[in-house]
Amino acid sequence: MVCGSALEYLLQAESHICIYCNKAEQGHVICTAGHFVCDTCHGLEARGIIEQIAFTSRENDPLAMAELMMSHVALPMLGCEHAFIAAGALIGAVKNSPYGKGNITSASVQEIFDRTAKQAVGGYCGLTGVCGIAPALGACFSVFLGARCGSDREQKIVMDAVIRVMQALSALTGPSCCKAYVRAGLREAVALLGERFGILLPIKDSKIVCKYSEKHSHGCREEKCPYFQKPIKDLFSGPGFVPGTVCTS
Repeated sequence: MVCGSALEYLLQAESHICIYCNKAEQGHVICTAGHFVCDTCHGLEARGIIEQIAFTSRENDPLAMAELMMSHVALPMLGCEHAFIAAGALIGAVKNSPYGKGNITSASVQEIFDRTAKQAVGGYCGLTGVCGIAPALGACFSVFLGARCGSDREQKIVMDAVIRVMQALSALTGPSCCKAYVRAGLREAVALLGERFGILLPIKDSKIVCKYSEKHSHGCREEKCPYFQKPIKDLFSGPGFVPGTVCTS
């Protein structure tokens, strides 16, 4: 983000000074050149755009809204900004659906973003095993149901939703990819909304082809990822091709 160097993920937090705001903070991620960016500065501009789209978009396909959010140039390749994308795309799509009119308010959307901010922390997918996208989508179900600590059926449904999302994300790990997690998490959340509440959201049917593989700082999973775009091989450019010949094998 600062100089293009590779990232180092520390096993124990160390005190660092953010290169942008000069605030001292305990952190687990620095680059090989020693630059550190705090969570607040990491996606400051991107988060504003994400919230704006969630509040103002008329899109009712959460995957389409998420792809729009992920296409913004200010969004880092990896990071917990993607948790805000997952939450914003899902609740934004529900808000724009027939069910959401009059039921999902701007205050509800903001509450979900505020809850997401408390559990979506950079690097903690590897440090605790919980990707911030899971509690972000859990926050959507919680606000939707009015769940809280001590509630009965509502809290169980929220936990069931988070478990299903985490299972979908873990199936795509090795190494992790926030963009793949957004897509898989949203598909699981949309399926659950349909199964449990009869809320049917339109979802992108055509195969999503990822445009971000070369930017992945951990190394893209390539063919192991369902969203990977395989390079097109020009059969006529190889040294073995002789014009006018026919392959008989």
